[in-house]
Amino acid sequence: MTMTEISDTPALRARLRDFYDDYAYCLDEDRLEDWPGFFTEDCHYRVLSRENHDAGLPLGLIYCMNKNMLRDRVTALRETTMFEPRSLRHFISGVRVLEVQGDHIVAQANFAVMESLSDREPTLNMVGRYLDVLRATPEGLAFSRRDCVYDNYRVRTSLIVPI
Repeated sequence: MTMTEISDTPALRARLRDFYDDYAYCLDEDRLEDWPGFFTEDCHYRVLSRENHDAGLPLGLIYCMNKNMLRDRVTALRETTMFEPRSLRHFISGVRVLEVQGDHIVAQANFAVMESLSDREPTLNMVGRYLDVLRATPEGLAFSRRDCVYDNYRVRTSLIVPI
């Protein structure tokens, strides 16, 4: 990605939307082995409550400090974790470019995740916002930091698949 592409906010927002759509597709289609590919090697990935985020508390339901931890999470989901089969659908909206500094992009988007279990009607699993720092690399965009800040009062079911 060239500096011209990075500084062109309408083009960048469209590129971010496509990137976020690809991310959602990866998770919704249970392509978890591909999920770490959306991140840099030195990434940070957290899923945390709005209350903890607003209070500056780092504790979250999921906290991965690098890409190897993301890979470990996928391995654990595939090989050791027992859970009821489910289908997820991620809905992402309100994509905003907040700042561009060199090859780093600070962005925000809203998310809603619907969950369908085999014997129940679909439910709203989680709603919130992504607070992201992305890096423009020769291979394309990658998350160097992703905070999934959920607005739920409580998490209705166990958080299994990444947000």
